[in-house]
Amino acid sequence: MEEHRPALEQYEAFCRELGQAPADVGLAWLLHQPAVTAPIVGPRTMQQFEGSLAALEVTLEDAALDRLDEIFPGYKAAPMEYAW
Repeated sequence: MEEHRPALEQYEAFCRELGQAPADVGLAWLLHQPAVTAPIVGPRTMQQFEGSLAALEVTLEDAALDRLDEIFPGYKAAPMEYAW
């Protein structure tokens, strides 16, 4: 997991810049992804569920979405990423 620490630290710093909780930014980012129709948050308590609803109020501008893509670049398009 140490290999992911720099990206996670950048993400947490970026969330602080936005003034939002990392979980809320993560859910808001998912809601901006055309391939994601319904993120499953899996809350164990009503408090966690209500906390997740805060993500609906987070607005991510294009610059913020671009920054998140820089921090977590994802994978290349198939089949190139999955070729042996």
